[in-house]
Amino acid sequence: MTEESQTIESCLVGVISDTHGIVPEEAIKVFKDVDLVIHAGDIDIPEALAALKSVAPVTAVRGNMDSGPWADGLSKTEVVGIGGVMIYILHDLDRLDLDPAASGFDAVISGHTHKPALVKKDGVLFINPGSAWYPRRDTAPSIALMNIDNGKIDVNFIDLE
Repeated sequence: MTEESQTIESCLVGVISDTHGIVPEEAIKVFKDVDLVIHAGDIDIPEALAALKSVAPVTAVRGNMDSGPWADGLSKTEVVGIGGVMIYILHDLDRLDLDPAASGFDAVISGHTHKPALVKKDGVLFINPGSAWYPRRDTAPSIALMNIDNGKIDVNFIDLE
């Protein structure tokens, strides 16, 4: 696990997952003004990360479909501290191996289900942006924008249809 800390008071974060090799052009347009992109895994090819890095710095985790030499540098979890909040990132929420509230996290970002979700439990916000390219369960392709301002998190989902 690595930790990145920034002393920024507020920022806009693009949240994406389960691109499976394709980053829709609409996602790039939505992310044009973000300060950071978080990819919650199942990237499939390095070119997907390169497309996102053309917009903003990227923090990404390894999903169950990410294999090969290009993915060796990806951790299964990441920690980002930004705008006064601590965020834990992993691909599959079922593999969460810590108590986020007890560990001091304000948010947990995951993917894997291909279904957008926003749940608050024990003071921790659980965010799944859905799949940007391959949605399931009658959902549209989606991403999220997370506005962090002085320790507060506001999440908006964007359908990409």
